[in-house]
Amino acid sequence: MSYVDHPEDWGGLPVHTFEPDGERPGGAVAWRLEVGYEDGPDDFAALLDAFLGAVDPASVSALLIGQWGGAAYEHKLPVALLAEKLPALPNLRALFVGDLVPEECEISWIQHGDLTPVLEALPGLETLTVRGGEGLELRPVHHTGLRDLVFESGGLPAGVVRAVGASDLPNVSSLELWLGTDNYGGDATVADLADLLGGSKLPALRELGLRNSEIADDVAAAVAGAPVVARLAVLDLSMGVLTDRGAAALLAGQPLTHLAELRLWHHYLSTAMMERLVTALPGVAVDLDEQLDDEREDRWIAVSE
Repeated sequence: MSYVDHPEDWGGLPVHTFEPDGERPGGAVAWRLEVGYEDGPDDFAALLDAFLGAVDPASVSALLIGQWGGAAYEHKLPVALLAEKLPALPNLRALFVGDLVPEECEISWIQHGDLTPVLEALPGLETLTVRGGEGLELRPVHHTGLRDLVFESGGLPAGVVRAVGASDLPNVSSLELWLGTDNYGGDATVADLADLLGGSKLPALRELGLRNSEIADDVAAAVAGAPVVARLAVLDLSMGVLTDRGAAALLAGQPLTHLAELRLWHHYLSTAMMERLVTALPGVAVDLDEQLDDEREDRWIAVSE
């Protein structure tokens, strides 16, 4: 099963890759910008200029950034370039940074930097997905536009987790963090989640995903008593190494019967614990797909490299 794909739709629109000499689609699309594997950062800068000169800037509401330097494991995301150029798109609402699949660049190889200037330059942005965590940085921000925020990684730096929790994001209703493994830079601990789980700066949050985590049991135990959980409709702890210990902590904590969905797929729960969860949460859609061997000692997250 592939967990990392190119989306066919983005921002509610079909995805279309921009080619300077290519045909223009007849209707609204989400544009993907990418250069060839042998190209460099200057080629991406030229492509972005060509794109801005070829389309009606006001018509662009959704944008995906693919290969930006040929080999994205050699060149950092051109943050300064994006922060300078993307404000020319006044109606940009959905942005995907790092739309790369493993055949192009492993998720844990994608090179980033401090993404804060991009957020600061786009106050009207509503949806942001970032794929990759190597070198990724974020400073606490105040952003009233964001509704959906996703960080996909094989290892999300603790500094990014803390920055999200410290950011003032009053309208974010859906937040998803792929915490990953320490082998690929995922060094966040439960302590780094404290502000986020407190929820005071995320008053609109209704869907929370703390996914793909090698510390899933510890995360589940922290979530069990977290204030933010009481107002959630969807709690997603999938793709990690959740075991009976973490599931028992969830059941021993605050009631979860108010949830519409509890997503735990790709897990290491025993069949008996799976049955306990379903019985204890009537009316909640509990996703327990991809049961892995709960007795094996070498456990792995769904996405690491």
